[in-house]
Amino acid sequence: MLIETELTPNPATRKFLPGQSVMDTGSRDFPNAEAAEASPLAEALFATGLVDGVFFGRDFVSEVLGILLDHFVGGAPLFKPGTAAGIAVDAGSPAFEEDPADADIIDQIKELIDTRVRPAVAQDGGDIIYRGYKDGTLYLGMQGACSGCPSSEITLKRGIEGLIKHYVPEVEAIEAI
Repeated sequence: MLIETELTPNPATRKFLPGQSVMDTGSRDFPNAEAAEASPLAEALFATGLVDGVFFGRDFVSEVLGILLDHFVGGAPLFKPGTAAGIAVDAGSPAFEEDPADADIIDQIKELIDTRVRPAVAQDGGDIIYRGYKDGTLYLGMQGACSGCPSSEITLKRGIEGLIKHYVPEVEAIEAI
């Protein structure tokens, strides 16, 4: 099995492409070892002591090569049996109560994030999730290689904010939370 590696804009993160699907849908961020208990692969990566976070995308993993080879060649499960019910895949639930009058704006924002922003960010080994919209401000969560990346603020403000504001003029600002 050949696992390709790619650099990401975050100098502390590498993207590993095992040449097969990692997750059927969505993504999963493990910001620390405690969060990784549902996944044998994430646990093994943290056990090396060499990683600070693990991120699973549709067809990539951000972190360590040897363990990835063993995992995918051996056909090991991504998550432990019986733990899937406890896994919350954050598809963009708001971090606070939103105004029902903003429903059309929020739908437009989510559509743009899903069709334009997420695919581009996934190329760099990360993900961006919707966290809320209130009083003209859009709140987004950054995961994977995007979390803690020195260039993520530039991407957020110059790239994503410009795109969203162009298509949804009601958005006045974007903040990462």
